[in-house]
Amino acid sequence: MTRWNPFAKKPPLVAVLSLSGVIAAGTRGSLSDQVLAPMIEKAFRRGKPAAVALIINSPGGSPVQSSLIGARIRRLAEEKDIPVFAFVEDVAASGGYWLAAAADEIYVDASSVVGSIGVISAGFGAHEFLARHGIERRVHTAGKSKSMLDPFRPEQEADVARLNRVLEQIHQNFIAHVKTRRGARLQETDDLFTGEIWIGEQAVAQGLADGLGHLVPMMKDKFGEDVRLKRYQVRRSVWQRFGARLAQDALSGIEERAEYARFGL
Repeated sequence: MTRWNPFAKKPPLVAVLSLSGVIAAGTRGSLSDQVLAPMIEKAFRRGKPAAVALIINSPGGSPVQSSLIGARIRRLAEEKDIPVFAFVEDVAASGGYWLAAAADEIYVDASSVVGSIGVISAGFGAHEFLARHGIERRVHTAGKSKSMLDPFRPEQEADVARLNRVLEQIHQNFIAHVKTRRGARLQETDDLFTGEIWIGEQAVAQGLADGLGHLVPMMKDKFGEDVRLKRYQVRRSVWQRFGARLAQDALSGIEERAEYARFGL
């Protein structure tokens, strides 16, 4: 019988963070800095991990929340001098790729969807519907730019131009983040930053990923066969688990399904 030796060296520990879902502000979104902060902090601080692994499955969402989450991961990685590895499952697109780029190395499955380095804003126009039904829209503002892209009024060129300036600035921030994190590994082709997506080995060829690989075999290859994996994921309350928020969860589920559907998933 082997005796327990408190002085024996423990096998390397890898903290595994599950980042799955749409990125959105507050507690309503699957992924937000507010929701993930405690989990991320624990992953880097508990048990002296040799590395932190990110399991990513996200079609994106809020650029600000993506930036906040990514910045938190980088700050702790540098503060603790801990390498970070990202493993993409179905998709790491748009904000999902922003999170992946926070890692030092990115690995994908042969069928993973990666990229979509762009920014999107979608809405609807209902002014003709109102007119057909004799409904008058009344809006009063202080400040000529206060009412922008009102869906109940005809689209204005000035509003579209203003929105495009906002989207372009966010897009440039996204590009700068990817260039900073991926550096010389990127193959800056004409469509790299157009919002295009790549599958598996194509993403590797573009420099958006470092290779094909899965969590367990890659971590064993890097840290030994006896590597320990400690998994962290967002905990839902008892009420959430037993359906006390069915209406809100159903709406969130529809929105999340629509986000994944953009990538054929």
